[in-house]
Order: sequence, then structure tokens, then C-alpha cells
Amino acid sequence: MKLSSPDHDVIIIGSGFAGLAMAHRLKQSGNDDFLLLERADSVGGTWRDNHYPGCACDIQSHLYSFSFALNPGWSRMFAPQPEIRDYLERCATQIGARPHLRFGATATGAEWDADAGLWRLEVNGSETLTARVLVSAMGGLSKPSYASVPGIETFKGANFHSADWDHDFDLAGKRVAVIGTGASAIQFVPQIAPEVESLHLFQRTAPWIIPKRDRRISRLERAVFRRVPAVQRAYRRLIYWTLESRVVAFSLQPRILRFAQRFARHHIRRQISDPELRRKVTPDYVMGCKRILISNDYYPALERDNVELETEGIERVTETGVITADGREIEVDAIIHGTGFHVQDMLTGVTIRGRAGADLQRLWAQEGMQAHRGSAIAGFPNLFFLLGPNTGLGHNSIVYMIEAQVHYVIEALRAMEEAGAWAAEPRAEAQARFNGEIQNSLTDTVWSVGGCRSWYLDANGRNTTLWPDFTFRFRRETDTFRPAEYLLTGRGEDAGATAEPERELVAA
Repeated sequence: MKLSSPDHDVIIIGSGFAGLAMAHRLKQSGNDDFLLLERADSVGGTWRDNHYPGCACDIQSHLYSFSFALNPGWSRMFAPQPEIRDYLERCATQIGARPHLRFGATATGAEWDADAGLWRLEVNGSETLTARVLVSAMGGLSKPSYASVPGIETFKGANFHSADWDHDFDLAGKRVAVIGTGASAIQFVPQIAPEVESLHLFQRTAPWIIPKRDRRISRLERAVFRRVPAVQRAYRRLIYWTLESRVVAFSLQPRILRFAQRFARHHIRRQISDPELRRKVTPDYVMGCKRILISNDYYPALERDNVELETEGIERVTETGVITADGREIEVDAIIHGTGFHVQDMLTGVTIRGRAGADLQRLWAQEGMQAHRGSAIAGFPNLFFLLGPNTGLGHNSIVYMIEAQVHYVIEALRAMEEAGAWAAEPRAEAQARFNGEIQNSLTDTVWSVGGCRSWYLDANGRNTTLWPDFTFRFRRETDTFRPAEYLLTGRGEDAGATAEPERELVAA
């Protein structure tokens, strides 16, 4: 191939936790030739975009943060959204990422140029940037998924998603319909219920909810963490191992979760007095099959006189309201979608083409999402995904997984340099073997046998979202880059020279 000098050695798409972690490790490794593309006007990713009332983390603050940037100043055990966003803004400055940031830059397409040995990235639909290595840090919770309901486009009131909250619309005294009872809804419903005239909450499947062990972190605790960082690190490890132990129930012995359901049912009985409402909010599947939620104020909100939990479903939407499946017409001033994100089709809006023009979105739609060690894809040289397929978690902090993947990418770049390689992509057989092992491991987990349908599963019922094991085992899987699992191809004397024919440097 004729190698060309790219605009940047590495381009990273996204500046949330994943993008900033990648930027930090690149700088730490001595690579300053990278660009962070961000579609918005500030960093933060999910924690910038989600700013609905009550938005907060459901993993303890001290673990839901970078290992290289501990924050002794968290105000609560579970940090509210503004604090997490402020934390990421500080991190962007502290790690020196700001000179590499370009805001208002939406990646709309990327294509591997085999002749030039680089990625051509389309930005904002018109501009083209080139890079030797492309890193996707977009994540799976970046594109809101709206409820698909007949007539929704005809509704004349306010109509918005929780991830695009309309703060200009005053909910006070309004009639509101909320679609969805997932992780976002159980946070914002208790916040808006006291101010609206009426709230009709449309539930398709009841979630399992347990108490949120939240509290303010005292001034004394914060002072100790600040002056003795080792104490905070020890506390962080304690949280990690406590959460990590849940894998035993989720993956190894799902029957244990049936006993945990007693605790969740007690939470329902303690907070809800109405027997019929209790029945509606009690799930009929094994706990853990869908995401377990935490809240102390969601159930009490449902008992308010102005709140109605609807389980009949929506037949259609009119200009002024909602027609339920049992024929009732409910007039509302606003519809709020708490319906999650495009996880199984995370590439919506971005076309990525690899060797011979292979379309990654189409490939994943046909065969299901998969990547080698959750990070790289056969047929797509020098493309790395952070938070790629089967790297999500149902039990612990995703930041831990991000740091493990970032380490893997750095190891890949180092191995390429040591081998004198210009490009690397996983061998199809290695990728197939790795993903086959993951799917085998998922067979008897609660996500597969728990009796529910969740966003963890694709259209074929295949779990392409979650890591099925302990997170420390994922870190072990990504700790070392194994050249034998990859096709490493050579370069010429330099990036501007005409290289010898593309050659394989490492044999299987």
C-alpha cells in the first residue's frame, strides 16, 4: 500500500469517560499526535447530555471515577449529575486534553483507505480528516431511543426524551404522560410528581427496585480522603469487591437471586400500601434479568393522588393526548420518553466501512454485534472500540472496564510499533473463538434464563451487551496484547514513502 501522512496519528470520537481515559493514556505513553472529536460544545458524554431532574449515578461515586484521578470531594455516596459533569471537566484540564479537543464536530462516517493505510473520517457531513488509528469512544448510551407509538408525530404538546430534557417547558400544573419505567424514569418521576397536575406513567415491564443506600459524605470524611489518599483507595477497593461479588448470583448461580427478590418485595410492601399498586409494580421475572434499579422515593411517588401507573399500554397518540389499549383517552400537555437508548444499534448515524467497503453497521445487523476482546473487529484495521460489544456490566463500575480497554489499545499500539507494523486487525478465527466463549458463558446467566426481554439482548435473543464474568477477568483478558491473534501488516521506511507490498509480519 502507498502510505500517506495522516492529519493525526489517532482520532478519538467522543469526550466522555472513555474518550478522556484514552486521551490520558496516549499522553502518558508519549503520543501527543491525537485529536478528540466532540459533537457538543463541552466534554462529559452521557453526563453532559442527561440533565433531567434527579439525574444521579447508581454506582458509588468513589468507584465511578478514574483510578488516576480520585475525587475526595464527592458530596454524596451516589453523585448527582452536576458533580460528575464538573469532575469530567476538571479531568479534561488536569490530564492536558483540552488542546486536543475539537467541539461541534460530529462524526458521520469513516472509511478505511487501504491504499493510503489510514482512516478517512467525515465530520459534519462535509469535512474529511485522516488518521492512522480511529478510536470510538461513543458508548452505547449516547443515542436516545424514542417510543415508537402511532400518531406521536401529531402531538401538539411538549414531547421530549429524558436525555434531551426541555428545561424551558414549565411542568408546574401540567398534565404529563411518561413512557417507560427504567433507570431514568425512576429518578425523574419522583422529582416532577409534586409539581404537575397529573402524571400518567406508562409501564410495559415492572423493574426490580431495591433501596438506595445513599447519604451525604461528611466534611470529616472528605478531609480524610483529601489528606490521606490511601484511605480513599482502600474504600474504593472495598466498594469494588462488594459489587464484584454479585457476579456469583448473576452469572454462576442465578437461583440465588430468587432469595434476593424477598428483599425487593419487602421494599415494595414497606413503601406501597395499595394492594393493586403492589401487584402492578411486582415483576414476574427473576431479579437481575433486567437492570436492577435503586430508589428510595419512586414507590412513594406512585402512591400520590395525582399519579397513575398505567399498565394497559398505548394504542396511539392524538394531537391532545394518549389513547390507551383499553380505549381510554387521556389528555396531556407533555409526553416525556424515559425509553432508554439505541444500544444494539449504537452506530446509528455513523457509517463505518472497513476493508473492501464492508459496512460495520450492516455487518452487525446481520450477524449481531461482536468484537475481539470487546475492542477490535476483523476486517477493520486500526479501529478500536471503547465500550464495545459485551463490555457492559450489570454489577459494577463501567469505568473499570473502560480503563482496561484503554490499556489494551495502548498495548496494541506499542506492539505495532515494536513489530514495525502500520496496521493491525484481529484474525477472524480469533474473534470468533473469543465471542464463542462469551456466548457459551452467557448461556446459563440470569440475563438468559431469567424470563424477561431486555435491552441486553439483540433481535435474535443474543446477549451482545454484557460481560458475563468478573471484571478482573476482563482486565486479565485485556492486560496483554497477543500479536498471534492479529494480522499485523508492514509499512515502508516511513509514512510518506511507497511501502513494499502489504505483508504479514506475525504468523498465527
